[in-house]
Amino acid sequence: MAANDDDRRGPISRGGVAPQPLFAVGAVLLGSFLANFDSRLTSVGLPDLRGAFSLSFDEGAWLSTAAIGSQIFIAPAVAWLATVFGLRRILGIPSLVYALISLVIPFVHDYYALITLSIVHGMLLGMFVPATLMIILRNLPIRWWLPAIAIYSIRVGFALDTGSSLVGFYVDHWGWQWLYWQGVVIAPLMGLMVYLGTPHEEVNRSLLRDADWGGMLLLGTGISMIYAGLDQGNRLDWLESGTVIALLLCGGLLSVGFVINETLVRQPWAHINVLFSRNVGLALAGILLYTLASLSNSSLVPNFLGTVVLLRPEQSGHLLFVYGALPMFVMVPVSIFLLRHIDPRWVLIVGLSAFATANLLGTQLTHEWAREDFIPIVILQSIGQAFTLLPLIIILLCNADPSRATAFAAYIQITRLCGAEIGVSLMGTWLRIREQIHSNFIGQHVASGSADVTRILKQLADSFASHGGAAAPARAVASLSALVQRESNVLAYIDGFWLTFWIAMLALILVIPITRAPKGPFTPMPLDIQALTQRFRLSRT
Repeated sequence: MAANDDDRRGPISRGGVAPQPLFAVGAVLLGSFLANFDSRLTSVGLPDLRGAFSLSFDEGAWLSTAAIGSQIFIAPAVAWLATVFGLRRILGIPSLVYALISLVIPFVHDYYALITLSIVHGMLLGMFVPATLMIILRNLPIRWWLPAIAIYSIRVGFALDTGSSLVGFYVDHWGWQWLYWQGVVIAPLMGLMVYLGTPHEEVNRSLLRDADWGGMLLLGTGISMIYAGLDQGNRLDWLESGTVIALLLCGGLLSVGFVINETLVRQPWAHINVLFSRNVGLALAGILLYTLASLSNSSLVPNFLGTVVLLRPEQSGHLLFVYGALPMFVMVPVSIFLLRHIDPRWVLIVGLSAFATANLLGTQLTHEWAREDFIPIVILQSIGQAFTLLPLIIILLCNADPSRATAFAAYIQITRLCGAEIGVSLMGTWLRIREQIHSNFIGQHVASGSADVTRILKQLADSFASHGGAAAPARAVASLSALVQRESNVLAYIDGFWLTFWIAMLALILVIPITRAPKGPFTPMPLDIQALTQRFRLSRT
């Protein structure tokens, strides 16, 4: 009975030590960059892609959904695939296929061929980040885990802060094709580093014989359908659309079917009992809340600068790169140092507090805010990125068996991808609804015929009179309408910052029940102040 319970925790996932750890870390860095830059490609770069491929708004929306939904479909199963087939097979050949498809896509003009290639492109991309996490857990010596996981954990914030600038640079200087063609260069380089940095592994035929293919298909299909329903919900007006209802309902049923399947099969692939540990469950919930709290970085700041301040991606990207990405080169080593010497829960509190403070500052914005007014917010968000996800992953590893990584790695990918992508979709709906509400409230005070409205319209008309007296009244009405819309958008973004602030506060409350982890390789070593002082004195002499 004990052996059977042990089997239900997932297969053993322990590989050989990497012959060249630096190459393995390089593969982690490149794979993480590719995956997270692509998420910016389907958001910041989507208007340029619609123009380049001559797509309608609806076609562009489905292109984005197909690209990200296919990543969500494959990502949870990658840890198991890496355990069975080895990392060289999971990352080596797919990286070359990915490079080939990235080369071809800009030349495609048929919409259905473009969608098909984007789905394959997304599935291959969805293998990179989960597989690079398995490189850390399976092949790196434990002393390399903390810096390697740090690279893995900051990839989201770094890609978000650099992606806007890079998209703008490609479109303005090299051509929109390089949004795809950069993968032609980076993906094979990543594959080469995987080959040099990971050992050769034979196919695990015993695991392959007992594969839980049904569970993988149920979970991957279910969560990708839920994502598609949520992503299209804002555009199709949610429950007013049969497509959205069908996607959400079918996705929910398939996800329930996955849970039932995992309780019935002899060797489940990702049994939910890995979540029964309080610290593991709370840490996974913390990852979900972290992705939602960080929406102020990925969505609110750049979208406000684009919608209200009317900046191009490369203009807002300069702010995110200089004050968001570059400080991480300082903050991440500090985070690693703190995690070596103090409880990760305290580091986590610092990170979540930084997010909460940044979001609280965002609630004070007005239409007069320019790019430079967001500098304190972006710096605090950078601190939050460096001090939040890394301690959460360390808490997970301290309270779980890394040799049984396939099960909880699947749930890490679900919270990582679904939390981020679904959060962006729901934030878009939140901003749209709040803008409509505020527009309605403001509109009630802009009644036709009132003295204030008449006075403002006359002032606007007089300013347009020199450019054509007949059109001046119509232009005055249009300008007043634009002012109402601008203020409605500002109030909606304030509400967005309030939402992310309370999510960060909820995450802080969630930290309280997390107990001290059992002793292990990540147990903090007390800081020896006396030894540090002596080293400092010796360095000066």
